[in-house]
Amino acid sequence: MNCTRRSFLQGSLATLFVGGLNLPLFASSVKKNLIIISLRGGMDGLTAVPVIGDPMLKKYRSELLLDEKIKLNSDFGLHPKLSTLHELWKLGKASVVHATSIPYTQRSHFDGQNLMQSGGIVPYKEKTGWLGRGLKLANLDDSGLALSLPMPLLLRGIEQNNNFYPAHNSMPRREIVNKLRSAYEGASEEKLLNVIDVIINRPITMQGGNQSLDSLSKKASKILLDPLGPRIAVFDIEGFDTHAAQGNDEGEHANKMQEIDMVIKNLYEGLGKEFDNTLILTLTEFGRTVEQNGGYGTEHGYGSAILMAGGLLKKSQVFSDWPGLNKNKLFENRDLFSTIDARGIYASAISSVLDLEFEQIKKNVFWNSDIPNFTEKLFKV
Repeated sequence: MNCTRRSFLQGSLATLFVGGLNLPLFASSVKKNLIIISLRGGMDGLTAVPVIGDPMLKKYRSELLLDEKIKLNSDFGLHPKLSTLHELWKLGKASVVHATSIPYTQRSHFDGQNLMQSGGIVPYKEKTGWLGRGLKLANLDDSGLALSLPMPLLLRGIEQNNNFYPAHNSMPRREIVNKLRSAYEGASEEKLLNVIDVIINRPITMQGGNQSLDSLSKKASKILLDPLGPRIAVFDIEGFDTHAAQGNDEGEHANKMQEIDMVIKNLYEGLGKEFDNTLILTLTEFGRTVEQNGGYGTEHGYGSAILMAGGLLKKSQVFSDWPGLNKNKLFENRDLFSTIDARGIYASAISSVLDLEFEQIKKNVFWNSDIPNFTEKLFKV
């Protein structure tokens, strides 16, 4: 799915769950949860987590500056709509990785979203996702559970994913097959029909709720609470392509910040004490230009930020090798430079949550790419 194509679920998101029923024996007996929130369209890291005290920010985007930003430390603030994230920050359970991105600089939504899910370098070359390969490495290869019909590329790489659908499905089987075929290019009709049979034959206790972000994130917390159930959740939120009327404290981008915060809040409240065994990270294909455009928005850029929450964080911190906003420090004289390969963050997260050695992940999930190990700096091990 790309940013211009509607998700099979109505609305701006699709939420998916993986992992669980036949859990492998890990070094730790505690079940840990990993939650990825995909922000499709290119999230503006400089509005989500603005730098403080840099006069260049005001020069570049005078109409987009926050009036009531939340101060995190002497150098960075937080968008006011991220109030739950700030509460978790004060508890030592929220962090930010800034000036980061996947190694992609061409600014195409289609190509960028393919790479943010596959973890690859060349668009469309890889047919599996980095999270799916990580689950395969952890022997979680026969108990996938997705809260939508199409399995996203991010989770592909395990053979026996099942699907949980949040409401009774009245769509004709033929139409479902067509929807699935658009997501699973080259799959046989027999295989697609098998997926449908799994969904239709699930017990009534596996159904219910609706397709709103609020309902799905609350449902996620209940499913993740099961000690023998899924341990991975993936949310898709669209609408971060803010070319016009981006806004500041209020507006289009602020509404998206509020959606992220709602997911985090519902998971925090719903998971209770198990939130201490949970890690939440955002994922986006690229950032936005440093300078606002004539429509009071921003164009496709490079560096962005990763928002993180959960008890598996080592501490609250803004982790960054900050490049600055002077013109000669920008990527191609226009974008926040990415000084941290985001794949290293996600590989380190897999290492912490699935109790896998980082070098195993580097070799089997990211093909021995030169990615740094941030596990001990960012996460509890």
